[in-house]
Amino acid sequence: MPKGKEHFAEGFKKASVPSIPELIEMAQEMGVTFIGCQMTMDVMGLTKDDFVEGIEVGGAVTFLDFAKDADVSLTF
Repeated sequence: MPKGKEHFAEGFKKASVPSIPELIEMAQEMGVTFIGCQMTMDVMGLTKDDFVEGIEVGGAVTFLDFAKDADVSLTF
């Protein structure tokens, strides 16, 4: 958990919700695809190494190409 975000872990534990790393692992086991926005990464100075293993990186076209065939897509 990033420094200063410890209260999130405490809230997950109190609510008997799996931790974020556990949720990521569960999603990956179910075949969820994570796509990081290249432009946002550039603006924020992030690289692929800053994310969970297995993330794909692309722009809007990459996402839209994937999303058109997806059963569900979540963005935030």
